[in-house]
Amino acid sequence: MAKNKDSDNSENLPENNNSGTGNDHNVTLVSGMYQNWFLDYASYVILERAVPAIEDGLKPVQRRIMHSMWEMEDGRYNKVANVIGNTMKYHPHGDASIGDAMVQLGQKDLLIDTQGNWGNILTGDFAAAPRYIEARLSKFALEVAFNPKTTTWLASYDGRNKEPETLPMKFPLLLAQGVEGIAVGLACKILPHNFNELIDASIKVLRGRKTDIMPDFPTGGSADFSNYSEGLRGARVRVRAKISQLNKKTLIVSEIPFGTTTQSLIDSILAANDKGKIKIKRVEDNTSENVEVLIHLAPDVSPDKTIDALYAFTDCEISISPNACIIENDKPRFVGVNEMLKISTHQTLELLKRELEIELEELKEQWHFSSLEKIFIKEEMYIDFKKYSDKENLFKYLYESFKPHKRKLNRAINDEDLERLTKIPMIRITRFDSIKADDVMKDLEKRIDEVKHHLANLTEFAVEYFTNLKKKYGAGRERKTEIRSFENIEVRHVVVANQKLYVNREEGFIGYGLKKDEFVCECSDIDDIIAFTREGKMKVVKVADKAFMGKDIIYVNVFKKNDERTIYNMIYRDGKKGAAMMKRFPVTGVTRDKEYDLTRETPESQVLYFTANPNGESEIVTVHLKPLPGLRKLEFDVNFADLAIKARGTMGNVVTKYPVKKIVQKSKGAGIAHTERIWFDDTVHRINNTEYGTYLGEFTGDDKILGVTQSGHYKLYSYDLSTHFDEDIILIEKFDPAKPLSAIYYDGKDKLYYVKRFVVEPTDKKVLFISEAEGSVLEVATTQAIPVVDITFSKKEIKNKKINLTEFIEIKGLKAKGNKLTDHKVKEVNLLESKEKPLAPPPVEVPAKAVAPPPVKASPKKVPELPSKADKKKGKGGKPKQTSLDI
Repeated sequence: MAKNKDSDNSENLPENNNSGTGNDHNVTLVSGMYQNWFLDYASYVILERAVPAIEDGLKPVQRRIMHSMWEMEDGRYNKVANVIGNTMKYHPHGDASIGDAMVQLGQKDLLIDTQGNWGNILTGDFAAAPRYIEARLSKFALEVAFNPKTTTWLASYDGRNKEPETLPMKFPLLLAQGVEGIAVGLACKILPHNFNELIDASIKVLRGRKTDIMPDFPTGGSADFSNYSEGLRGARVRVRAKISQLNKKTLIVSEIPFGTTTQSLIDSILAANDKGKIKIKRVEDNTSENVEVLIHLAPDVSPDKTIDALYAFTDCEISISPNACIIENDKPRFVGVNEMLKISTHQTLELLKRELEIELEELKEQWHFSSLEKIFIKEEMYIDFKKYSDKENLFKYLYESFKPHKRKLNRAINDEDLERLTKIPMIRITRFDSIKADDVMKDLEKRIDEVKHHLANLTEFAVEYFTNLKKKYGAGRERKTEIRSFENIEVRHVVVANQKLYVNREEGFIGYGLKKDEFVCECSDIDDIIAFTREGKMKVVKVADKAFMGKDIIYVNVFKKNDERTIYNMIYRDGKKGAAMMKRFPVTGVTRDKEYDLTRETPESQVLYFTANPNGESEIVTVHLKPLPGLRKLEFDVNFADLAIKARGTMGNVVTKYPVKKIVQKSKGAGIAHTERIWFDDTVHRINNTEYGTYLGEFTGDDKILGVTQSGHYKLYSYDLSTHFDEDIILIEKFDPAKPLSAIYYDGKDKLYYVKRFVVEPTDKKVLFISEAEGSVLEVATTQAIPVVDITFSKKEIKNKKINLTEFIEIKGLKAKGNKLTDHKVKEVNLLESKEKPLAPPPVEVPAKAVAPPPVKASPKKVPELPSKADKKKGKGGKPKQTSLDI
């Protein structure tokens, strides 16, 4: 019984499962196993599998692949299958993980020189089987990643081989390649950076300057790094594909966001089309070496809005969340990319110092032995060797022989030196050339002085090292990702109408599921819907299959937030027997699902007349009164144009105090003349009406924007805020047909500069107005009335020249080649500042966003009233009293 009691008491059980003999039974608690083993496993995955070391920027599997390739290096390509087999001596996790890691390294095109089908990062195609593809270390890798003399070696997992603890990497490889890994409770994501920019930044670090490096993706595209925050946790990078307009019916994607492939991109486009977010006919993938995805648009679809919709609803724009984590001193550490660069650069500096110190010691040893050898041969010490039968006496003889020459040596002689001397072949002794030996020693002394100089000026030596790396390997590694600031796309403005809106006015329901009821309009599934009821209530809800808005709906439509152009004209009865009130108001912003009362909140109020006017149109209505004793004029006209546009919460103005029979529209007035002020924001390359960037002017009707590009094209754009502009635009302004365009361009065929002036012809097409020859480029474009340019010539003896273009050439046709600017070789051409005042928005009394005109005082209106008793006694009963409609 005592034995059973002890066995049931868990507190008396041992915590560890120690080895026992005989009938001893040791028990380990599951909680103890989990606590210890899980921590060990997590530590192993973090340190040995997923997170790179800061010293060389490699994960263990990548480091072992590189070491294995270095062992096999003979200048020729090796089968990847053989490399994988050799790497398994160091990496005990199977051939699949080694093969995948090696393909990823090869696709980064930095450390491994590949041959064969290694897959395609653009299309997502896989690499061929390891037995069909080959690889060798790149020259860059051999120069920066390997040096056995500065490497710390460890035993491999089975103790049979030696592997490097970290490679002696003399380059910020971690930042150049980027890395992504998921461990137990820890993730790492460092984005790749530009090769040349990292070298330039490393030189800045060496010289004590601040750095601010930004990622650069191999797939190109454009990126907004405003929230990059050095790649730390919580950072966010927006990346976009490069989309341009091939023609009015076709868009072309030429670069894709990092982390996507053309196949995943096309899948997201087709999914958005199936959901009704965009309207396209088909997508073609012509990608080979470069990305080329053609998107054919449906008829009557705006290319500009479709581009914005692609960014809003597909993988043409993605968000990347970096998480910069490294292993330093066997511990994970979160550190920004600029700090990583500092650590890597200082490590490179230290490695270069160690290499120089090792080289200096080796040179000194070479000089020391060369001196010993010269003395040994010149003094013919080898002749008496036969007198000494044993090593001990021989070495005594040599020590005594070298005593007179101690001052000629840089250190004391030891047994190892004497051992090497005794092994010099006789043929070398007989052919010894003293003069040649002196030359060798002078070269060694010269090299020793150089190394000492480098050690004394280590920073400049490191700068020269990085500069040489850029010269040797930087060609073709220019930045691929354009750094830009992205505008926020309003999805409501770019989504296509993919639903039909219906209404049941009597029951008060709206939605796209009420297909048996009255059709209202087409809408998208993310639109908001506004509705007004006969009781004078207003409500805005998100479109749904079925939503209740209030019984007896008199108006329903898609709600546009901040729409100040649409004006609502309303006449309502205040209460059951109250006066008729009129008001005009816009609805710009509301709280969704909240019910608003547009009357004076008197019970039983009722809307008598209501219209919605998209362009703020006024109207004249005829008010019919109910017959009453003594009321002779039963109808009169009211003009809404005489009423000021106010907020929706105002109670309005009195129309009449008498019961209204009906109100009929007599005529529709003109809409408010709407002008929109437009600015061009160069940081996002878009126009806006929020006063960001350069003011272009006030636009209305069919006004256009003139854009001129560096390639020598001009195009007339609409002032719709969704318009996209060419990336190389150098002139943008409001188009004035009366202003001629003056241009100076370089002709790639003639190798000369030409001047031309012409009138821009209105057209929807993109027009080339310079030479079609390859290498032609537009230098100056302006619509100034009197443009003056300053010419700087290549030869310094020729002074700068100023030319008035209006005097230099007359206005000619668009296709004219123009006049030759000069016969001399031109260094640069600069347009001088014009004396004309720059365009500025005129002062206004209301904010620029307002579209409503200032309140207009209404003229008095005559409204009939019943005669009073006093008027009847005075005989004035037949003439109604005159009152004014107070606006």
